[in-house]
Amino acid sequence: MRLLRLIKIFFVCYRYGLDELVLSSIPHPVTRGLLRVLTIGRSGLKAPRGERLRLALESLGPIFVKFGQVLSTRRDLMPPDIALELARLQDQVPPFDPQVAHASIEKSLGRPLDEVFVEFERMPVASASIAQVHFARVRNGEHAGKEVAVKVLRPNMLSVIDSDLALMRDLAGWVERLWPDGKRLKPREVVAEFDKYLHDELDLMREAANAAQLRRNFIDSGMLMVPEIYWEFSSSSVLVMERMHGVPISQIDVLREAGVDLKKLAREGVEIFFTQFLRDGFFHADMHPGNILVSLDPATFGRYIALDCGIVGALSEFDKNYLAQNFLAFFRRDYHRVASLHLESGWVPPDTRVEELEGAIRAVCEPYFDRPLKEISLGLVLMRLFQTSRRFNVEIQPQLVLLQKTLLNIEGLGRQLDPDLDLWKTAKPFLERWMAEQIGPRGWLERLKAEAPQWSKTMPQLPRLIHQALAAHARPQDDTLLLALLQEQRRTNRLLTGAFCLVGGIAIGVLTAFVWLYS
Repeated sequence: MRLLRLIKIFFVCYRYGLDELVLSSIPHPVTRGLLRVLTIGRSGLKAPRGERLRLALESLGPIFVKFGQVLSTRRDLMPPDIALELARLQDQVPPFDPQVAHASIEKSLGRPLDEVFVEFERMPVASASIAQVHFARVRNGEHAGKEVAVKVLRPNMLSVIDSDLALMRDLAGWVERLWPDGKRLKPREVVAEFDKYLHDELDLMREAANAAQLRRNFIDSGMLMVPEIYWEFSSSSVLVMERMHGVPISQIDVLREAGVDLKKLAREGVEIFFTQFLRDGFFHADMHPGNILVSLDPATFGRYIALDCGIVGALSEFDKNYLAQNFLAFFRRDYHRVASLHLESGWVPPDTRVEELEGAIRAVCEPYFDRPLKEISLGLVLMRLFQTSRRFNVEIQPQLVLLQKTLLNIEGLGRQLDPDLDLWKTAKPFLERWMAEQIGPRGWLERLKAEAPQWSKTMPQLPRLIHQALAAHARPQDDTLLLALLQEQRRTNRLLTGAFCLVGGIAIGVLTAFVWLYS
């Protein structure tokens, strides 16, 4: 089977002229001449290379389609024309046999369908490479009468995925050895990343947990809704969630006729994005039009609905601070600060000259500032920076690649809703407010409040911990460690004394104000 699959891959590559893309880049004339024999008698293909690659992946089946989708997110590695073409891949495949789906759901539930659901739509409403979705209505219990969406994995997906991934690893190894650009494109790393995505998607409980987290983050928001997960019916192969009613965001004419304020919707989409990555450090990383609806229900009119949380991104406090400062530096055209941030992050080799990096960043950003602000694409600027960073051996972090891909999606959606959307103008106040909260007195007090329980627990143990460290490591002939520990202890004592004095001063000030007001 694996040999037959490999033969099919080579046949599809020949059909769409992908071999010519490789042959044209092989520098050795003898090797290139010998390989050209394989293409004798075939007329040249006029379609662009990106389109031919997309068509080839579609011919190879759903797993390769999904691989192309992941590949399109690696715009730091792919040429722009290929990345943009691969972004057009649609993950729409024929549904599998409903009887098989019913059997899988019954096996997961441990009982017949009609004992759990009073209604169950036989034919799926959506079908993708990994799973398909059926609508149903719960029969009894806590959720009796509620409409639900039941997502069920395709059968035997693990063996299919493992087989195709093994072939992809082999092909990646050949590309890396035979193609001059192979090592730079890191094909084996891309396949490894794809492997992780696919196996994560095979566990629907992971998707359920992601959806629950995103729903909790926006539970009090008037902008975004996420379906509730019904845990008692869900498992790693079946996910049962609240059915959401809405119009796909791509149906702009329908939304306009319904009276939705499209300009407001575009602005709120930008705010949702920045709230996810700056406030929460947790964001939906697959926000293409198929996963976003808009509610027309009178009670929730005009709110976004987010579906399919199989792929999410997470950012540390360091990542959030680094990105926010980078964005603000872009807005102010402070290219020196952007270059310095790259060095401070440790993602650029320490021997990099900041002036040289500053000049490269200026060359990327300055052309955009000569245009009207509404024509500037923040996502494209970020993509160009990732591409430029290869010159300086920057190791692009996976979470930042996901963020950049999500930003491109949001920006594209926003400008479909409002062609005059100025993403920079919309985002800048939000970023400045966040930075003020982080750096200003309010942010400092919040962090002090958050750390207070840990400090109260650690402080009584501090003398014992220092004594243990000294006893374990100190040497009579070497006082370096002892001096360092004592110096660190003095610095910690000064910081604690200052913090307690400040908190005490604030408390005394507040108490004095109350006494003065009510005396």
